[in-house]
Amino acid sequence: MRRSSAVLLAVVISVAQLVAQQAQRLPNVANSVKFAVIGDNGTGDQPQYEVGAQMVKARVSFPFDTVLMLGDNMYGSQEPADFVKKFEQPYKMLLTAGVEFFATLGNHDNQLNRYYRPFNMGGERYYTFAKKNVRFFVLDSDALDPKQLDWIEGALQRSTDEWKICYFHHPLYSDGGTHGSAVELRVVLEPIFIKYGVSVVFSGHEHFYERLKPQKGIHYFISGAGGQLRRGDVVRSEFKAAAFDQDQSFMVVEIAGAELFFQAISRAGQIVDSGTFRRSGPNL
Repeated sequence: MRRSSAVLLAVVISVAQLVAQQAQRLPNVANSVKFAVIGDNGTGDQPQYEVGAQMVKARVSFPFDTVLMLGDNMYGSQEPADFVKKFEQPYKMLLTAGVEFFATLGNHDNQLNRYYRPFNMGGERYYTFAKKNVRFFVLDSDALDPKQLDWIEGALQRSTDEWKICYFHHPLYSDGGTHGSAVELRVVLEPIFIKYGVSVVFSGHEHFYERLKPQKGIHYFISGAGGQLRRGDVVRSEFKAAAFDQDQSFMVVEIAGAELFFQAISRAGQIVDSGTFRRSGPNL
């Protein structure tokens, strides 16, 4: 029995090493847009701190200056002391280095969190910001009302940025056994994204990492294991391109011209998925 366990462990380690060896390297070029992605992170537990430590390690060689937060930034109590334990301490070294965090709200977040200055929401439920040739559109998928839909359509229509990236909490496509795809949101949002040339969508809510096969020209990612983990929750479907549900994780992303490069990194520092793709559309 012990020998079987040892053999199994050796196989797991070998597979992890093979994935790391075959990982797509980030070009790490000057003047590119570099950012990290976390979701469902605000537990205040040890795994969140360990993911934060891996983010610091990643930044040594890949100096990202921005972190996208995909919601459920705070679980449980959300008093001032909780913001210290569940945000400021886990990411202290990043914050001290001047890294900016831009949050969206999840179903566990108090709406008042949008006034918390380090989340950079400016008191709004939905907003937009730009980094060089990339514009990010941040939505509140927990309360998608007509006013917000009018806003996102207008904001996307006005944007002349080369890259349009949307992020929010609930995934339009998901192979999660617990939640799955938010089809009601997809029916409303996807036609708008297609019409105005959105290239990438990031979501959380599912407590794992998943990369979906491009859907109607859009690349979808789930990164919801920054603190929480739902081990073994990914089910098999035609949507899945890659997934990792065995440990907490985060993403690092680089956009250089018309190319996007990404890596998903586990709490142990292993690269569990990586790749690159070119933006489709005009002006290429």
